[in-house]
Amino acid sequence: MADKTPQDPPQYVYDVTLSTGPFREPNAEALSYDFHVNRKGWLIPRVMRVFVDLKGELELFEQAILGVSGGSPGQQLKRTHMLTRKIADQKVKIVLEEGRIEKASEVLVKGFTENDSYLFPKLEEWMRAVKDQVREEIKVQTGV
Repeated sequence: MADKTPQDPPQYVYDVTLSTGPFREPNAEALSYDFHVNRKGWLIPRVMRVFVDLKGELELFEQAILGVSGGSPGQQLKRTHMLTRKIADQKVKIVLEEGRIEKASEVLVKGFTENDSYLFPKLEEWMRAVKDQVREEIKVQTGV
């Protein structure tokens, strides 16, 4: 009798492109980005909308981990756009690793401080790992 051991799901290489964003979400403290996700074997790309929680994700990254603040309104806007995009990109990677895009043609990724809170430690670990690099990018791009 053959041994039936669970097999790991296949690992796919995805092509992820930003479609549009950021959008200010009505009735929510969040910005969102739309991404197209494609891989070999799919006829059309799938869609992923990623929310970045301004209080739970952006503030943690910006103030607690990076320790950056201040600047002119234009510099603050540019910094917010940079950081929310980086957070959204990383959330896409985390959700793709989970395989959620394989089960649906459209995926909505809310803040990792809500239903997906079990994924938040991965996001926070990434934030701490890239803080020096991101701090330097902020300095170069915004002058703050």
